[in-house]
Amino acid sequence: MFLTDRKAPAGTPTLDVCPETGRARLSYRRAEEIFEENTRLLANPLASPDAIEDLNGWTLHRLRHSALTHDAEGETSTPMLLARSRHASVRSLERYARPGVDAIARHVAQRDPAARRRG
Repeated sequence: MFLTDRKAPAGTPTLDVCPETGRARLSYRRAEEIFEENTRLLANPLASPDAIEDLNGWTLHRLRHSALTHDAEGETSTPMLLARSRHASVRSLERYARPGVDAIARHVAQRDPAARRRG
């Protein structure tokens, strides 16, 4: 989804070229445009497809936020979350590390001494 339609020109840095297709990585700006455009109906499930041009889709920042939230729910360590998010402060992770109801229930169930004795 985030690769150009053509082969990368000579001189493109190796990390910016897909080793399988030889296509170049899109710029962040262009990838953001494509992602936003392709998630408009997903972000607005009650909207009519006829109104797609007037809708806002998801952003890459929101995708990143979601990935960090899932990592936090999966008990990824705080130092790893800091490294992945490139934040310097644990306080800045607060907005990402908000586990959902299911994640909290799993966490409690895994640590419940009475449940461990029964099992």
